[in-house]
Amino acid sequence: MTLVGFGSFERRERSECEERNPKTNEPMTIPATKVPAFSPGKLFREKVAP
Repeated sequence: MTLVGFGSFERRERSECEERNPKTNEPMTIPATKVPAFSPGKLFREKVAP
């Protein structure tokens, strides 16, 4: 989806990874998922950046 002058949204893949439970320190697997990502448009960057 693109909003002219504002930016665009897309779906990105996040791969599976190994992490540790902070309470028990046991290893656990975080499953792969899809996450939203935003890319600002040129006009938006110009208005926000100093």
